[in-house]
Amino acid sequence: MSRKTWSSLDKPPLSEPVLEVLQEFGFKLMTPVQTAAIPLLLARKDVSAEAVTGSGKTLAFLVPLLEILQRRHKETPWGAKEIGALIISPTRELARQISEVLAQFLAHDELEHLNQQLIVGGNSIEEDIAALKQQTPCILVCTPGRLEDLFQRKGDDLNLAARVKSLEFLVLDEADRLLDLGFKTSVNNILGYLPRQRRTGLFSATQTTEVTDLIRAGLRNPVLVSVKEKASVNTPARLQNFYKIVQPEQKFLALLQFLRSPTSSSGKVMVFFPTCACVEYWAEMLPPLLPERSVLGIHGKMKNKRASVVERFRSEPQAVLLCTDVLARGLDVPEIDWVVQWDPPSNASSFVHRVGRTARQGNEGNALVFLLPTEDAYIQFLKLNQKVDLSELQEECVAPQETELKPLVEQLHRLQEADKGAYDKGMRAFVSHVRAYTKHECSAILRLKDLDLGKMATAYGLLQLPRMPELKNYQGDGFMAPSFEVDLTKLTYKNAQKEQARKQKLQTYEQTGSWPGRQKQHMKRTESWDQTKKAKLDAKSKKELRKAKKERKRKAEAGEGGSQRKRKQQYTQEELDELASDIRLFKRLKKKKITDEDFDKAMGIDVDDD
Repeated sequence: MSRKTWSSLDKPPLSEPVLEVLQEFGFKLMTPVQTAAIPLLLARKDVSAEAVTGSGKTLAFLVPLLEILQRRHKETPWGAKEIGALIISPTRELARQISEVLAQFLAHDELEHLNQQLIVGGNSIEEDIAALKQQTPCILVCTPGRLEDLFQRKGDDLNLAARVKSLEFLVLDEADRLLDLGFKTSVNNILGYLPRQRRTGLFSATQTTEVTDLIRAGLRNPVLVSVKEKASVNTPARLQNFYKIVQPEQKFLALLQFLRSPTSSSGKVMVFFPTCACVEYWAEMLPPLLPERSVLGIHGKMKNKRASVVERFRSEPQAVLLCTDVLARGLDVPEIDWVVQWDPPSNASSFVHRVGRTARQGNEGNALVFLLPTEDAYIQFLKLNQKVDLSELQEECVAPQETELKPLVEQLHRLQEADKGAYDKGMRAFVSHVRAYTKHECSAILRLKDLDLGKMATAYGLLQLPRMPELKNYQGDGFMAPSFEVDLTKLTYKNAQKEQARKQKLQTYEQTGSWPGRQKQHMKRTESWDQTKKAKLDAKSKKELRKAKKERKRKAEAGEGGSQRKRKQQYTQEELDELASDIRLFKRLKKKKITDEDFDKAMGIDVDDD
């Protein structure tokens, strides 16, 4: 598809304020997805656009959004309590990024009446309500959970449902990720509050069955746009994908050597880990070993610090950002030179989104994934599943030697000995990593039974192997224990509050002979990870089913039943039937009428530490 200039868009043409902002920030040529989607949206069509990550989807919906709102304003000025556009994104980071780009346009004198407000989790909802009343925005950039909460609020004189009656444009950005994160119910509830006479733009990097269902529910006769940079490649055209085979006990050594090497010693690097606990641990252990770089950590369980961490990563020229898949979508930092993956992600599509953080907007970029010798089949799997070719990284500096391993592991041991907080984080990180590994999409290739868990624990520099079902019968000798004498019962916390609590527990132990909470923790270990997950899922299904039946009974008694669809109805009959089916399935498992594998396949059980 040929690329056009923004000014050449003549059916219909863009307004001068929008063109001036585009030119001011150096946007000269339209990308393929912009060339395809913008004229359709301006012609008042609903559009579902699929394009690879980093292809310019944000401008593909912001430009027509502003044009549509401008035209309506010229005919009938926007009222103080009218919301003309909603932009829904899956994460706070992506929502903030969209808001920042939008702010560049709204700073123009002729567009300043189209004020915006960012509505995301992490801060008080009362503050959001107060801001909505005071600022009366025309555009909301939001995450689905917080927006749904605002729609459902009563008694605070907000009535957001009334404000969106004149809505002109709805954007669902990274729609596949919205559904991956479990926002399907929230998005459907939000759609129930919106007028049907609106334009909708749905933008996604991949088309899934769930996205197709959302298209049917939320778009009217949509035009489907699919744009790829190359017909045979799913990643950006100027991205080089590499892999490196390393022994399990040498994985952290290989990562450290790579970050110290000339290949990546300058510029920004993102390192993806499988769980939040892994990020917490390595964000504490890596800085003393890499003092020449700024090491940052971010994951989904962080609440108020995520925005400041992303901002520091943007501003510091040689930062290393350790993260989970919370940043696999949407983060647009042009200077990212390398994306590194500690191990293959839980599903193949996540690989594409992770590496898409580099080589954006036509820039060059590189990506590296560490693989164990037992994981080499993943290279062919990725080629077949995602059309991604991996080349082996030939750098000699990323070739760990056995003699280099022992000194590094001893450093990790010493760091844990100096702070029990680091020891605790290391144990949690390793356990979460092992359990996440069992939930890989390509479990036929990435099998836990093929791994030497003792060697994996060595890579984490653990002082001892944790108690967990997966290590119950471990007979290997791959674990490297500390070379010095260490009494784990006498480890102290650097954090004063934690140390005080530890001392109180120690005093109780000396008096009673029982460590507070120890028995409870022991009882938890009697069940395997899969059994615990199934029990929680069963309990959750039963609870939701009882809640739904109670709500239906209440509405029936209040005379609210009938066939008429209610906007705030929380459960459909299909959902109730699905919950009942889940419970029946679990009972069949307990009676051994189906196997664990059949149950997992039917239930879609997955671990998500974010």
